[in-house]
Amino acid sequence: MRLNSRLFVPSMILGLMVLASCGGGARKSVSSTTGWAYNDPETGGFEYKADFEQETGPGLVFIEGGTFIMGSVEEDVMKNWNNPPRRVTVRSFYMDETEVRNVDYREYLYWINRVFVDMPEVYRNALPDTLVWRRSLAYNEPLVENYFRHPAYSEYPVVGVNWLQANDYAAWRTDRVNEMILVERGILELDLQQSGQNNFDTEAYLLGKYEGVAGKNPLKDLDPNKDTRRVRPSDGILLPRYRLPTEAEWEYAAYGLVGNSYEERLTDRRIYPWDGHYLRNPSKNERGRFMANFVRSRGDYMGMAGDLNDGGDITVPVHSYYPNDFGLYCMAGNVNEWVADVYRPLSHEDVDEFSPFRGNVFKTKVLDEEGYVVEPDEYGNIQYRLETAEDIQDRSNYRTADNRNYLDGDARSNISTGGNWSASELTTEDMYSASPGNLSSTISDRARVYKGGSWRDRAYWLSPGTRRFLDEREARDDIGFRCAMTRVGLPYKSKK
Repeated sequence: MRLNSRLFVPSMILGLMVLASCGGGARKSVSSTTGWAYNDPETGGFEYKADFEQETGPGLVFIEGGTFIMGSVEEDVMKNWNNPPRRVTVRSFYMDETEVRNVDYREYLYWINRVFVDMPEVYRNALPDTLVWRRSLAYNEPLVENYFRHPAYSEYPVVGVNWLQANDYAAWRTDRVNEMILVERGILELDLQQSGQNNFDTEAYLLGKYEGVAGKNPLKDLDPNKDTRRVRPSDGILLPRYRLPTEAEWEYAAYGLVGNSYEERLTDRRIYPWDGHYLRNPSKNERGRFMANFVRSRGDYMGMAGDLNDGGDITVPVHSYYPNDFGLYCMAGNVNEWVADVYRPLSHEDVDEFSPFRGNVFKTKVLDEEGYVVEPDEYGNIQYRLETAEDIQDRSNYRTADNRNYLDGDARSNISTGGNWSASELTTEDMYSASPGNLSSTISDRARVYKGGSWRDRAYWLSPGTRRFLDEREARDDIGFRCAMTRVGLPYKSKK
């Protein structure tokens, strides 16, 4: 359970440590380089799984990656010029079919309250901000009181969750899913007595820092000198971590252009997650019905009584409307969604063409004097620290640990003049402030992108190419989130 919010590190932590659920069996085969048999106690018991295929985690949909034109597909009415079209490639991944629901987040809080009973601050820090519904000149108290906890709204998207809380939820979900995989296989017993630091954490388990209660079906160790063993990353039993999608992943998944291509030719681009430039359903049986909930015009949030067109005065249940061609619901409207990226208006000029992302903060595990991983922190998490200059002095592929402001906000890219500071002291806030020394910009290393449009937005924001940002510590009544997961191995589903 990771309750101390960590910065998004897609190339580290569980991404390299944990593979997906079970693939090929432990049949005997022979090494083509040594001639020694794999999976054979008589030759030492080295284990190898061939033909591995990742299983799809709970709630997820497979998104086959590829190249696409990322960016705006219509006039930039806000004149921000922060997402011009350019071609990028996105790796295959998995994404939640729907936005995270109120009932999902309540399950998370219930677990925290049960396991961290002696640490009430953990529960308080995870609570969504229900006061986001308040307006000075509107009567929204019923939503403050009912939206999150009343069963009538269980299937509605959770709101009032900031970016940091969304990341903590994703980390918790990773551990609960992997714990249940081990329980269902009989490797661990279901332990409802977990408390405080002693709770199942995927990394801690893999590193031997969490034991748990041994199940009735432990893994047999093929090492002739041993009987049983714990799960290893190379077994492929445990899933990669749930996380927030990158901006490129989210935009790619939202367009769902897989339905508009033929033999690697794109037949039509899209403005929205569906075909055409209309916001209404063109089918004969439902002609005229809106494809998402949004603000139609000034003061019109749901249509007239007797014909509530989009069916939602505020948000709607997460399975509302039709899914896009990837099978994802509400990728336009309902709530905006947090993505992993740090916001910069010129990210399109800086990020890579392959798996573009701004926000890397590279860390390494904390080791003791003998070079072993130290004990987990008070929440049961493996402890990390920022990489130092000494750690990366011999690297050529990156030169700094914190890359949130790399090429846009660091000293080398800061064009501000004047002031009494040295180049090494310049910050992102200095670069984007209206006047040095009198900071007024909201662009900082804590500014996170959100996308998708919401029940409070006009139709313009429903296009996946639009982008906005908010401080990662803030929450609103029109921002929710959904999780993603890395795909390991082949970028396409095996036909076996």
